[in-house]
Amino acid sequence: MPPTDLMKRSPNTATTTNSPVNVKLLLIGNASVGKSSLLLRFSDEQWLPEDEATATIGVDFRVHKMEVNGRKVKLSIWDTAGQERFRTITSSYYRGAQGIILVYDVANRETFEALPKWFSEIDTYVSTTVPKIIVGNKVDKENSRQVPTTEGSAFASRQDALFVEASAKTAIGVREVFEELVGRILETPELWAPISPDTNVALVKRGGGNGMPGTIDLGRDTAAVDDGGSCSC
Repeated sequence: MPPTDLMKRSPNTATTTNSPVNVKLLLIGNASVGKSSLLLRFSDEQWLPEDEATATIGVDFRVHKMEVNGRKVKLSIWDTAGQERFRTITSSYYRGAQGIILVYDVANRETFEALPKWFSEIDTYVSTTVPKIIVGNKVDKENSRQVPTTEGSAFASRQDALFVEASAKTAIGVREVFEELVGRILETPELWAPISPDTNVALVKRGGGNGMPGTIDLGRDTAAVDDGGSCSC
């Protein structure tokens, strides 16, 4: 009996097509710009008032599944502390990042003016091919706005970065942040595609060793916790 189409198909090819793309994202920016609030709104559809929120200590981690442009994606999202005293801790988590989210507070010009410093740090640890998106958060504070939309957009354009204004409080623009960044990542196959057509496993390494941050096995789950879980480091 001649082989069927199913028998002709490579098991690895089928697995690669059906398996979600694993993507590591990093949230960075000054303290109190709302990075954790954006992540909470996106992953759990919740929002904590500022007087109830606590500052991130070190790094927080969440896993979230979504579909972008018809492709299933599993996000490993690392929320870093903005305080200067944690910079030596969080710098190692740049390794292996496939997308960077830089957040500032539209009602606090100082957080916007700090963005060049963050881009300098990115240039030190991350490949230039890694997509970035600048997020002007807290647009619900329109009456207190200090950074015009046009200024934020112009800066993003000069940095060759995507740009979205959002509000973790009202959910405006939050999902678009992740959809646009992941869409750009999917347009850059060298960041996530398997190295060889004969295997559905690829290791993306930028200085990390086995089991260390910066080594991502794209053929299996990147998280050591259950889906939707988080850990504070």
